Amino acid sequence: MELEHKAYWALKLLNFDEVTSGENRKLQFLELEEIRMNTYESSKIYEQKMKVYHDKKLQRQNFQPGQQVLLFNSKLRLFPRKLKSKWSRLFLIKVRPHGVVELVDHAACTPEKRWIVNGQHLKIYNGG
Repeated sequence: MELEHKAYWALKLLNFDEVTSGENRKLQFLELEEIRMNTYESSKIYEQKMKVYHDKKLQRQNFQPGQQVLLFNSKLRLFPRKLKSKWSRLFLIKVRPHGVVELVDHAACTPEKRWIVNGQHLKIYNGG
């Protein structure tokens, strides 16, 4: 009983109304939710813009069958050499749909090796 009396006097002293404070708290929660939604929307817009920017930078390469290409060497190396090329030896290609390319290795000691790679990992060889 005495505790309730002290709490009542504390509320009266601070001029603190429970109903208005509850409404203020609800408004604060709604504002916080609105800020979260705005942040979510702006991050979504940013991701879309970055995707468009990245897609503009991609270059479409048209490969013809029998063309010579270099393959990008994507293996992880702990201590790469500075002057070592990132591109491996020459390959002949056979083109498949959707940017898929079949590599044919004639230089291998074993019979002709073939494997399939994505066209983004290839670079056209313009050498002699």
